[in-house]
Amino acid sequence: MDLHRIGKIVHSLGISTVRYGLALNLLEIGRLKFEDFEVENIRPLVTASPPLAWLVARLGEKRLAGLLGVAEITLGSLIAAKPIAPRASALGSLAAVGMFATTLSFLATTPGAWQETHGEPKLSLTGQFLLKDAVLLGACLITAADALQAAERR
Repeated sequence: MDLHRIGKIVHSLGISTVRYGLALNLLEIGRLKFEDFEVENIRPLVTASPPLAWLVARLGEKRLAGLLGVAEITLGSLIAAKPIAPRASALGSLAAVGMFATTLSFLATTPGAWQETHGEPKLSLTGQFLLKDAVLLGACLITAADALQAAERR
């Protein structure tokens, strides 16, 4: 087997792994938003975020967490739907880009995301948790491009 063919196989496996890993993460994280402990976990993130703080005031923490959970479950389902609905999958991926861009903004708005007592600022545990969303945002861009290409081939 030549290297080009092996590369195509590995590429295909990689995109599938990214797509369904991303979908599974969103489905599971979305499901957790209906648990009381997760409402507590996201409190400092959403209350310090200007785009979300007004929603906390309007809906309350538990309802906002549920709304976020529904959004994450919906996006995960759409991303996974690529084989049967590539356009919907692309839409889900692009919407998730916006979601992860929002969560990355928490690095700037969440108190304690940075440790400033060790010389130059370093990420705290919360900051490290948030930074992984840069990889998930990139995964969404990859799955969006893949789904758009599939939609075009149809």
